[in-house]
Amino acid sequence: MTFLGKMLMFSAIVSTATSTAVAAQDLLIKVQGTKSKGVMTQLTRLAGDVGTKVAPLTSRLHDGGQWISLKTTSKSSALSVRALQALPGVMVVQKNYPIRQLKDYRLPNGPTRDALLQKVNAAGGPGNIFAPSAKVDNPEIPKTTAPGFGADSLFDNQWGMVDNNVVSGWKGAKGEGVVVAVLDSGVDYTHEDLVDNMWRNPGETGVDSQGRDMATNGVDDDENGYVDDVVGWDFVTDDNKPFDLSVEPLELLFGGGNPGHGTHCAGNVAARGDNGKGIAGVAPSAQIMALRFLSEKGQGSTEGAVKAIAYAIKMGVKVSSNSWGSSGEDPADTVGNQALRDIIEEARLAGQLFVAAAGNGDAQGKGYDNDTNSAPAYPASYPHENIISVAAIDKTDALGTFSNWGLTSVDVGAPGVAVFSTTVENGYSDKVIDLPEFGLSITWDGTSMAAPHVSGAAALYWADHPKATMMEVKAAIMNSTKPIAAMNGKSVTGGKLSVENLMR
Repeated sequence: MTFLGKMLMFSAIVSTATSTAVAAQDLLIKVQGTKSKGVMTQLTRLAGDVGTKVAPLTSRLHDGGQWISLKTTSKSSALSVRALQALPGVMVVQKNYPIRQLKDYRLPNGPTRDALLQKVNAAGGPGNIFAPSAKVDNPEIPKTTAPGFGADSLFDNQWGMVDNNVVSGWKGAKGEGVVVAVLDSGVDYTHEDLVDNMWRNPGETGVDSQGRDMATNGVDDDENGYVDDVVGWDFVTDDNKPFDLSVEPLELLFGGGNPGHGTHCAGNVAARGDNGKGIAGVAPSAQIMALRFLSEKGQGSTEGAVKAIAYAIKMGVKVSSNSWGSSGEDPADTVGNQALRDIIEEARLAGQLFVAAAGNGDAQGKGYDNDTNSAPAYPASYPHENIISVAAIDKTDALGTFSNWGLTSVDVGAPGVAVFSTTVENGYSDKVIDLPEFGLSITWDGTSMAAPHVSGAAALYWADHPKATMMEVKAAIMNSTKPIAAMNGKSVTGGKLSVENLMR
């Protein structure tokens, strides 16, 4: 094509705000695999003139397609979706949908919040009570330690483990050899009850040919595209330390942010058992792969989710635990989040069980029916057969008031109210915020807490049945549930997770 021709095509792509224009930072483009290189080159040349950045998102999709991320640094320009779709080789153009950490706590509002603020101000104001979090991100990844032996002293605080009688399920394997990818805000991989169960990439451990520690030699030893990815990857800051960077309680209260969400989820999956420390996960000898794509503000995107899921597929993960999502896709967008649906389908084809939190209701924290609501929570409501969608129940077998449900789109209930688990900096708690001096106590309540229980159960079963397929593991979990009234007519199984029945 001549230079004039390129400029004419470019002028067709660049658009001012129209009904077909989308903010350029929100574009994901799917192209035919055989034409991806040419489209990449074309987009790079055309878009580069307005300060855009073009990068491959993932090249491993089941239908031969490849997704490309198109980012723009120029706020004054937008790209015409219609014109991009007309380019040879382009299959789909979509928004890079925002994805959020599920809100597993409800901060006070209205008169309650005003009264609390008065107390805080009387004590000198939030600025005098706490300083903005100065925690250091990316601590060094510790080696595994001698985990110790003895009872887990805080195990009785885990009502969900007691309710499931998980101890009865530990007569065989306890999750050994099964890796669970926790896609979230990261994991405190230095935590005393998690460090020995962190996945260690066999391709990045040991000593290289020059006698250097492969975990820190700055070389992509296993040639998977990630350097020194020992325990997972951070897709927010693009480094090998997916640390769960949290904020202080009062900072969380008045400024928002991440309370250590991923660490709390990871403990439910696979906190180390019988090590004389803290608690135990459902699968106390399984391995935790930390994949961070949600920031310390609890924010992420489809691009980050796709990269994290693709990584888990590439590394052969059998179970992924997904306590994140959003409430519905744009009803005016006929394409929707095709990139996310595609990569979950790729996970299915790879035999990965995708455990998803069913969603924590509307803006007021009131649960709703994912089957009928105009904004069903995704990815939990997607129809992929490798998804297990999990609602939250409390210790009385009641459905959490915040929990979504769905006769056809939600599969099972699991413990998700006042859940006790690991917290950052070697902590353990069932409370997100516990400030008795201000009369404030907020518990960990959410489908985010419920989903990891099921993820751990899948790992426990798979370790005991290593030749089982993904669908056989899912069927085993579904068929072993214990019927409860709260889930009857509100889930596929009509019951709650029962590790005791599963492993019987």
